[in-house]
Amino acid sequence: MSPHVLILGGTAEARELAAVLAARPGVRVTTSLAGRVTRPGALAGDVRVGGFGGAAGLADWLREQHVDALVDATHPFAETITANGARAAAASGVSSVVLRRPGWRPGPEDRWHLVTSLSAAADALPRFGSRAFLTTGRLGLSAFAHLADMHFVVRSVEPPEPPVPPHTEVLLARGPFTVADETTLLREYLIDVLVTKDSGGEATAAKLTAARQLGLPVVVVRRPPLPRGVSAVSDVAGVLAWLGFNS
Repeated sequence: MSPHVLILGGTAEARELAAVLAARPGVRVTTSLAGRVTRPGALAGDVRVGGFGGAAGLADWLREQHVDALVDATHPFAETITANGARAAAASGVSSVVLRRPGWRPGPEDRWHLVTSLSAAADALPRFGSRAFLTTGRLGLSAFAHLADMHFVVRSVEPPEPPVPPHTEVLLARGPFTVADETTLLREYLIDVLVTKDSGGEATAAKLTAARQLGLPVVVVRRPPLPRGVSAVSDVAGVLAWLGFNS
């Protein structure tokens, strides 16, 4: 029987992994998307959109679809999905691994201020400026909604959901972005502080370089820890090795 691999997707790494696995003879690959982006890019293999109904629903789906391996390649901050995936894999006896690209690391000229949550970022923000470039995603803006004395520039692929801060400009755009692009944005909007999550990867790292070159402070939200006992790899080659495939 052909091995069936379920990818919990939504990242560039998930897309790359699906393409690599779909090109291997005898491998069935299904990518699951949460459905929060209205026009996701094309994916190789089968695609499933929507939730499973928590860990129990996912465990049932793994059994019903005869899944042999689960790869969690969701966003590093998709904490609930990662926890559900780990519980479902354990309950159904399916092997699982988390694919997480490495986080960013500050250099000696970076002015980073690390915090543990969006609410902590909001608490710290007024100390560093009054015009913030907010790149933490459209679903977490409520943490900043009470900051009525600050002006926010928010960049998101999809329009943000309320509540949002009262003084907010929304830029709808999808990366990758160049350092020149980010430098121009920071200057044109008179940004004096950047707020971001430690998503890692090259697609959105240019803003950090631009902030460094302009001498701007950056409030960085740390990643949530992985569930206890969960195995993790940092790239597609690591997943292939975990699956026992030659890269």
